[in-house]
Amino acid sequence: MLRYAIIFLIIAIIAAVLGFSGVAGAAGSIAYILAIIFVILFVASLIFGRRAGL
Repeated sequence: MLRYAIIFLIIAIIAAVLGFSGVAGAAGSIAYILAIIFVILFVASLIFGRRAGL
């Protein structure tokens, strides 16, 4: 999931440089949402992973 967030971030940067503001905004929003989901799942796996080991 983090890979997809990075891919969409790169697409947003390239689109912004080329002047496609609508595409850049959409790709940036998708990258932000995927990054947040990644962080939430990462923290949840740390919490529940430790609980399973006890």
